[in-house]
Amino acid sequence: MSVKRQVAVALRYDPVRMPSPQVAAKGKGETARRIEETARAHGVPVKEDADLAQVLVSLDLGSFIPESLYKAVAEILAFVYRLNARSIF
Repeated sequence: MSVKRQVAVALRYDPVRMPSPQVAAKGKGETARRIEETARAHGVPVKEDADLAQVLVSLDLGSFIPESLYKAVAEILAFVYRLNARSIF
């Protein structure tokens, strides 16, 4: 039986105050489950992207997303913005 290793990364972004999104929380296993659970409990959209999560979890907590990941993270932010726009109307 194969066990899938779960990872989760939470990003924080304030375009007025930050040069790029920042790693706000990250973890594997139980910590990842709690990050996702907390996000859902607070109405924060959760987007699953295993490949991107594996890359992001290797970054230091509090670090800004490197330019090489801007496109991938921009796709996640666009997903979140679309969800937020739908909930307003």
